[in-house]
Amino acid sequence: MQSRAKKIQSAVNPSLQMEILPGHFATRNSHVNYYLNMTEIKSKHSMAREAGRFFASMMASSTPVETIVCLDGTEVVAAYLADALTKAENGNAMAGSNIDIVTPEFNHSGQFIFRDNVQSMIWNRQVLLLAASTTTGTTIEQAIQCIHYYHGIISSLAAIFSAVERIQNYTVHAIFGENELPDYEVYTSDSCPECKAGAKIDALVNSYGYSRL
Repeated sequence: MQSRAKKIQSAVNPSLQMEILPGHFATRNSHVNYYLNMTEIKSKHSMAREAGRFFASMMASSTPVETIVCLDGTEVVAAYLADALTKAENGNAMAGSNIDIVTPEFNHSGQFIFRDNVQSMIWNRQVLLLAASTTTGTTIEQAIQCIHYYHGIISSLAAIFSAVERIQNYTVHAIFGENELPDYEVYTSDSCPECKAGAKIDALVNSYGYSRL
């Protein structure tokens, strides 16, 4: 299966690359025809730095960001994003200030929660929500609901890859999307054409990677 993998470049920033693997994959919320390997962007400091700086360049200079909420292991990218947003030379509204970086937990019911010691970093704060990928938007919507529950204010959404341009009333700032993967498909488990044709699932995928079946 790994022999089918290839790398693609971002159309908006060619210095950022991502490995893609075609096949039949199941996520928590859907079935997809590509596994997107973002390990290098999330884990290599040079790639994470470039991604963080690029996200910062996509934000309007007036966009307020006081907290970055990270999903899918994007904390390293978030640190570089916060650094870029607070550089005085960028003319950003947050220049010279401090940006908090937090990650929500899942409780036993699968809901996002923030512990008492970090809730002050969400309460009445302008929050940038950063994810590795969003396919249907279900997880992002769940995270938005959680942030609103703790009285956070969504100022912006960002994802390394997004199959959707908007979630609720928010634009998703993405490095990769339809331009790089025009044949990317997302299905519910009961509408997946591969499943209907009797094709086996190649692997289960999530933000940590994939596990073959």
